[in-house]
Amino acid sequence: MVDQLSLSEGEQRRPQPTLAHERGGRPEGVSVGERPPLPRHKTLALLVGRITTIKLAYWAALTLIELALPRFVDRPFEERFPFSIALAAVTTLVALVWARSQARVIDRRAGGIERGFATVATTFAAASVVASPGSLPLLLVERARSLEGCAPGISCHLEAILLWVALFAVGFVLIPAVFAFSLRSAH
Repeated sequence: MVDQLSLSEGEQRRPQPTLAHERGGRPEGVSVGERPPLPRHKTLALLVGRITTIKLAYWAALTLIELALPRFVDRPFEERFPFSIALAAVTTLVALVWARSQARVIDRRAGGIERGFATVATTFAAASVVASPGSLPLLLVERARSLEGCAPGISCHLEAILLWVALFAVGFVLIPAVFAFSLRSAH
C-alpha cells in the first residue's frame, strides 16, 4: 500500500503554472490588454541561444561544404567556384528561413520573444560577439582556396576571399536582421 502525502493548505491553493502557448504566447502575469514587461534574463538567454545556434550551424555548414566540395567536384578552382557560390546561396537561404521561423517560436516556459530595443540589440550583440568567430575556419579554407594553382605565397583567386567577405556580411548582418525583424511585435 502506498502512503499518500497530504498537501499543506498553502500548496493546495497555489495556482498551477500554465504553459506560454496556453496564455497566447504571453509571459505569466500579463493579461491581454496589458503591456508586457521588459525582456527577462530567460527570454534574452533564449534569444542568444537561438541566434548563436543558427549562426554557428551556418558557418559550420559552409565550412564543411567548402572542405568537401573538391572531393566531389574534381575540377580546378575556376570550374569549382560556381558550385561554391550556388551551395553558399542555398545554405544562406536555409539559414534565413530558419532564423525567421525561430524568431517566432513560442517557448513553453519563457513565452514569445517580442521585438523591442533590448531584444534587437541583444540579437546583434550575440551575433557579433558570440557567433562571428565561428566564421574563422571558413576564412582559413577560403584563404587556402585563394592559393590553389598559384605561385607560392601569392593569392591569384581573390574571388575566394571575396566570397568569405560576402558570407561574413550575410552572417554578421543579414541573418541577425532577419531574426530581429521577424520577432513578434509588442503591439
